[in-house]
Amino acid sequence: MRNPYVRQLKLGPMDNFVYLVGAADSPEVLVVDPAWDVAAIERAVTEDGKRVVGAFVSHCHFDHINGLPDLLARHDVPVYAQRAEVDFSEELRELKDALRPLGPGDAVPVGAETFQALHTPGHTPGSHCLLAGDSLVSGDTLFISGCGRCDLKGGNPEDMYRSLSQVLLKVPDTTRLWPGHDYADVPVSPMGDVRRHNPYFAFPDVASFVAFRMRPRK
Repeated sequence: MRNPYVRQLKLGPMDNFVYLVGAADSPEVLVVDPAWDVAAIERAVTEDGKRVVGAFVSHCHFDHINGLPDLLARHDVPVYAQRAEVDFSEELRELKDALRPLGPGDAVPVGAETFQALHTPGHTPGSHCLLAGDSLVSGDTLFISGCGRCDLKGGNPEDMYRSLSQVLLKVPDTTRLWPGHDYADVPVSPMGDVRRHNPYFAFPDVASFVAFRMRPRK
């Protein structure tokens, strides 16, 4: 599958992007990082004639999961999160039977289609991206012109360097990057352009990356 259905919704006071992702020719969709305004998410689902069959959590920070209780009250669906994030997050563990912990590279079912969960720690221990055909939904691991902070609880700049240089560097140039926040001049970009212009891909070794990523914030 090359061209999935992806609908990007900008919601909340922190310029979050919430996504609906599924096969282009199918009504079933995942809600990626349900937060802030579940009523707006529901309207988008209805407008596009879709049906929610699951939620995918890129990581456990409040601005990416605060809509989960409302979403689950409306839809009895599984919630997919990386196993390391479940171990890290009490909020995710409270989901209990709804939770579907994933290992690195595990498949995520969406109707008859499957997408891939890429474990990309660094922002949090269990941060992961959703690779759906020619689209990569990256949460707070990778932005169009930056990457996620590594100075918050659970952050690790060495892990972030490995996630960028060993995992996301291998994603094809034509893959479209859909980030977790509206932090750039454009809301989506080909990965080839991201790697050419994003400064966090320019470091030849982990030491130089860590020094830059962990420099004092202004």
